[in-house]
Amino acid sequence: MGTVTIGVSIAVPEPHGSLLQERRAGFGDAAAHGIPTHVTLLPPTEVDASQLSEVEDHLVSVAAAGRPFPMRLSGTGTFRPLSPVVYVQVVEGGSACTWLQKQIRAASGPMARELHFPYHPHVTVAHGIDDESMDRAFEALADYRAEWPCTGFALYEQGADDVWRKLREFTFGSAVVPPQAARTDRGTIPSH
Repeated sequence: MGTVTIGVSIAVPEPHGSLLQERRAGFGDAAAHGIPTHVTLLPPTEVDASQLSEVEDHLVSVAAAGRPFPMRLSGTGTFRPLSPVVYVQVVEGGSACTWLQKQIRAASGPMARELHFPYHPHVTVAHGIDDESMDRAFEALADYRAEWPCTGFALYEQGADDVWRKLREFTFGSAVVPPQAARTDRGTIPSH
């Protein structure tokens, strides 16, 4: 059967996801249209294709133990010079993302792996482009804000064309959204 490259992430919902994807493309990031806007829980990971059902079973159990939580993005950050990335910061929901990614990468699970860098939840808006464009992304989105109730995550597979496609969504076990997570979706990019 061969291997497949998978990832697990929390999708940034509309209209925020498309808006940030278009901005990423506008900064010159060629990968923008192949990567849905997201907060990574499991970075690109190669698994044997025959393990996909085991992967899905594991994710079902992780989701069943999870609870909805508020996600809030605000302002920009960067991993430069360590890594050529500019991102929108996760300012609320980060601890829940950290817990989820640990459960997903559990040593006893099918996606056990070490990370190249310490886990830091974020939404990439520029990666691997020239410094001037990275600076432009950092400044252009410095006042960006968005929030939504996070109710689950999804499994993605990277195709031979480098496009990431959703395989399945996983909804958290409790249907009760905490009051602070039930706020309406809103996001703004100030015009400069």
